[in-house]
Amino acid sequence: MLIHPWDAAASDPEWREWLSGHDFGQLIAGGRGRDLPVVTPAHFAFDGDRTVVTHLARPNPIWPLLEEHPRALLTVIGDYTYIRADWNATADPAYGVPTSYYATVQLEGDVRLVDDPAAKAALLDQQLRHFEPDGLRAPVSAAPDAPDRRLLPGIRGIEFTVTGVRAKFKFGGNRTAEDRERIGARLAERGGPLDEEALAQLRRRG
Repeated sequence: MLIHPWDAAASDPEWREWLSGHDFGQLIAGGRGRDLPVVTPAHFAFDGDRTVVTHLARPNPIWPLLEEHPRALLTVIGDYTYIRADWNATADPAYGVPTSYYATVQLEGDVRLVDDPAAKAALLDQQLRHFEPDGLRAPVSAAPDAPDRRLLPGIRGIEFTVTGVRAKFKFGGNRTAEDRERIGARLAERGGPLDEEALAQLRRRG
């Protein structure tokens, strides 16, 4: 991924804070000697530091690749929108160049597969606490007589330890304050999907 200096995260807290509010991405595994990687969309829980947990169905095609090579990428993208050519023009709108605004964090990491029933139950509880802090769901249990016991074999857990980060916040950082203000006004006027989120990023990083 190309990251110009003006699009780079200003600090680790910037990307960590953004990622803490975005919990759906794509897990990418390459295995060894494969033509193409396997890309799996997934919800996940990030602890705010170095650890991500998720789980997938046992028939998922990603498992052989992670067993061959327990490394993966987790890529998350959000706050994206299309910036029209005429909006992005510095002079004549007829010759403006369109662009995209977006935020993305790409994590590289070591993968530990979780198959022990009790460990899987604890991992699922961690995800549930993240997504349903006020939920009515009982704690997941691997006890022999628990209703969850028959469901646990159908999934495998993943503990992902972050070893590298590429973060990008592409929101007109190379433009003048006047340009950003003008584009921001256009975004506010259009009000399309994710325009509000992109506008907030544009103003935050301005």
